[in-house]
Amino acid sequence: MTGPSFLELLRAHAPDALPAALPRDPAQRVAADLRAPHGTTIVAFTWADGVLLAGDRRATSGNLIAQRDLVKVMAIDGTSAAGFAGSVGHALLMLKLFAAEVEQYEKIEGAPISQDGKIRRLAAVVRENLGAAMQGFVALPLYVGYDPADESPSRIVTFDPSGSIARNRSGYTSIGSGSPFAEASLKKLHDPDAGRDAAISLAVNALWDAADDDTATAGPDLTRSLLPNLITVTAAGTAEVPEADVRAATEEMTAARTRRPGG
Repeated sequence: MTGPSFLELLRAHAPDALPAALPRDPAQRVAADLRAPHGTTIVAFTWADGVLLAGDRRATSGNLIAQRDLVKVMAIDGTSAAGFAGSVGHALLMLKLFAAEVEQYEKIEGAPISQDGKIRRLAAVVRENLGAAMQGFVALPLYVGYDPADESPSRIVTFDPSGSIARNRSGYTSIGSGSPFAEASLKKLHDPDAGRDAAISLAVNALWDAADDDTATAGPDLTRSLLPNLITVTAAGTAEVPEADVRAATEEMTAARTRRPGG
């Protein structure tokens, strides 16, 4: 019996399914022509009812667009969600393992895992990928949570490749290659008391600013209906923002930027 840890269960019975399946020895180099798709950009911020997490849809491989419709954000449970930037395969496996870890714990213990417990678990999953990160397959999550029963209900947390935890105190952050531009946008426009419509608009604008200056970040594609993915985490639970709402905010934003194309 391995206890409530899903990672320990995998380690005992299916070690090849762990994120760190690549050689841990830095001397064992990955072939130079092995270009795994990478994803960017993710933003997260607080608003009046909780936390919003959003991501663009592009994955790149070198100078090529590897995927246009990648989903980089996902609900973990009723009080948390996560997004990722970096090596797509490793990042998706990380988040799937993390979601399974949370579900496994709650089934065995018969009670929800705390926000701090989930953050520590995700840090352990990230740490499992350190060997792959040293080979160039860096994959980093951005965690958001909201639990009104907690003393600090809103959580926004980032991680480094070693699993070190950085708790955000400003109420907004971004990861990925477009993060400097998205975060600059959030710094100017973030309002923790904003309503739902204003929060959706902020996410769309921040990702647009990232795409405007970062080639690895995709802007909205209204022709193909490829729009950012947005997830809200509130006292009512986690919910994906409907595409119609994202499209309406995008159309309003593009109309405004058409009037002022310089900013």
